[in-house]
Amino acid sequence: MKIKMVENIIEQVRKFVEDECKKPTSKYGYSPYLGHFIPMANYSKQLAEKLKADVEVVEIAAWLHDIGSIMIGRKDHHITGAEIAEKKLKELNYPDKKIEMVKTCILNHRGSINNHKESVEEQVIADADAMSAFDDIEGQFEASLVWEKKNRFEARKMVFKKLENSWNKLSFQESRDIIKPRYEAVIILLK
Repeated sequence: MKIKMVENIIEQVRKFVEDECKKPTSKYGYSPYLGHFIPMANYSKQLAEKLKADVEVVEIAAWLHDIGSIMIGRKDHHITGAEIAEKKLKELNYPDKKIEMVKTCILNHRGSINNHKESVEEQVIADADAMSAFDDIEGQFEASLVWEKKNRFEARKMVFKKLENSWNKLSFQESRDIIKPRYEAVIILLK
């Protein structure tokens, strides 16, 4: 595909995700767009370039990886997200082969579900998802305090455990190198 066309598709996908986050029907509001999707897309692109993955597929998958959670709900959001991604990308006339790659990345991005990741693109998305947790620590606290109804001491433990799990899920040394200063800060502040 021509570079301008690809950039246009990526921009349309980004805008679609942003618009869905802005809707009153979005359970989590606009903050996931700022605190999760943007860092996720940045880490994905950075890792894809370093690891020689398909940057275009990875960037699109990064924007769409949690769209199922935003539009439908957290339960099985990897499955609903892959379905939404396929529909959206077909509307944009994105190539079928690349749509399948994006869908596979979305289906296998969740660290809590131990799916076998066969491609570097799938693993980049999983790593970037884990890495983005370190950019949105206040979002982790919000989820613990507001959505999970934990007290502040339980929330602190819960956030620390989530971030520690995110660190342990990283599969590439490049991912660890990028996020290590934030991980070390979390250890100092929350342990």
